[in-house]
Amino acid sequence: MNNLTIKYNELTAEEFISLWESVWDGAPSLEQTELAMQNTIFRVSVYDGDKAIAMARMIGDMGLCYYIKDVVVRPEYQGKGIGRMLVNELLKFVNDNGIKGTQVFVELAAVPDKIPFYEKIGFTTNEAQRLKIMYEVK
Repeated sequence: MNNLTIKYNELTAEEFISLWESVWDGAPSLEQTELAMQNTIFRVSVYDGDKAIAMARMIGDMGLCYYIKDVVVRPEYQGKGIGRMLVNELLKFVNDNGIKGTQVFVELAAVPDKIPFYEKIGFTTNEAQRLKIMYEVK
């Protein structure tokens, strides 16, 4: 744990997929992931030596809203403050790039068992329901 380093905007598509597969099933394709990495406004990753052990990314319009996506910490590294650090880095990005004196909407979607983690950081739930469609590109 002493050899952890934070990197900005360097996470590769291959590392993203590896981290995804460490916690979720059904990773996106390499081509999809490469496109997503190119169009993510900010990504932060944590490495133990040369191994990517955590990631998070930010999408949004840089003015009114930001959306936190894909916060992942490899299971063997969870519970060590790395997830909180990732979210804090994303919020620092918002602060450093936002219009001073304004408020911006920062949101995320969390599975029920992760909601307490995000509430500890300051996120709150609201009455909105998250809707989705998995649209197949033809």
